[in-house]
Amino acid sequence: MKLAILSGKGGTGKTTVSTNLAYITKQLLIDTDIEEPNSHIFLKPKNINTSSVFTSYPVVSSEKCTLCEKCGDFCHFNAIIPSRKKVLVFEESCHDCGGCKIVCNFDAIDFQKREIGKIFSGETFFNSPIKYGRLNIGEMSGVKIIKELYSSTKEDNFIIDCPPGTSCTTVASVEIADFAIVVTEPSPFGLSDMKLVVTLLKDLNIPFGIVINKSLGNNKEILNFSKENSIPVLGEIKFDRDIAKNYSKGKVLASINPIYKEIFQNILNKVYEVK
Repeated sequence: MKLAILSGKGGTGKTTVSTNLAYITKQLLIDTDIEEPNSHIFLKPKNINTSSVFTSYPVVSSEKCTLCEKCGDFCHFNAIIPSRKKVLVFEESCHDCGGCKIVCNFDAIDFQKREIGKIFSGETFFNSPIKYGRLNIGEMSGVKIIKELYSSTKEDNFIIDCPPGTSCTTVASVEIADFAIVVTEPSPFGLSDMKLVVTLLKDLNIPFGIVINKSLGNNKEILNFSKENSIPVLGEIKFDRDIAKNYSKGKVLASINPIYKEIFQNILNKVYEVK
């Protein structure tokens, strides 16, 4: 099973759930939060291999180009814009679709490659595999890094630590999942942003359940929303000072306390039950 962990906003505990489930299952963890990956901070990978991810951008021949503007009309991302004297190319905006070359009738467009980020792979401190990507500073889209993370994966069962929110990278991360865990917190912002993720998962037709993190025991609004929308609540993680302390030290909770391990094991059991 491909199990995705996501949240409506950052800081809800998505990585906490992801890394602890990876510890329990000993399955591959793929961190697709390519703008700010942090699973490796907790899983402490060793024997790391690094590879670059490249994208292509158009290069226009001034000798062949007639400034017909077809390439600019085609590109919805304004990555290629014909001006009076030449065609302007904005490399970071290019989505590498190749459409501008297809519509060019004068064979004036070729492509060059440039690095947009890297993929890191290794073994966790408990000897299970981990992979994560990192987008280079200044780049606009990291979807290609996510796609390469998946295309280079041979395992059928793995855990995905998704980016927060409902951006393009989140969609690219979660769309292959068999089941998703939405991590939320009992606050107005947590509930509001969770609703956006719920809508996304329903649109993608991906089954999911909710985990309430930082629970103070008064989760009425989230529980009512879940009941009204027939969404299973997979578990609750209490707001606990010891959890915060160990998290700040980069500890995987399930590895240091059997009580914590039982919490995440129960969440996993509930996933298999409702799926």
